Amino acid sequence: MTQYTFALDLVNDPELIAEYEKYHSNVSSEIQQSILDAGVTKMQIFRFENRLFMIMEVDDTFTFERKANMDATNPKVQEWEQLMWKYQSAIPGAKENEKWVLMKQIFDLKK
Repeated sequence: MTQYTFALDLVNDPELIAEYEKYHSNVSSEIQQSILDAGVTKMQIFRFENRLFMIMEVDDTFTFERKANMDATNPKVQEWEQLMWKYQSAIPGAKENEKWVLMKQIFDLKK
């Protein structure tokens, strides 16, 4: 199992943040299936204020390129991504039009 961690900011507006959370409490089956089809086996999103952290576990079929290609050809995913931009704000240091930024692991406690 491979795990990736990402960060993203939300527009710092309590009403928009509440709407964003509401959308994520009932993500459509089409969006969920597209994530699973890309090889993601587990995905969690956490929020503090307007900062989001996502932990994504993937299987051996997952690649970022494959997921990007699948997303680009899926009208439901494109519709979802357009809608989400209303609430999202690129994190400092993100490239132009980049949403979720891959985080670098700097510590791992193992027993």
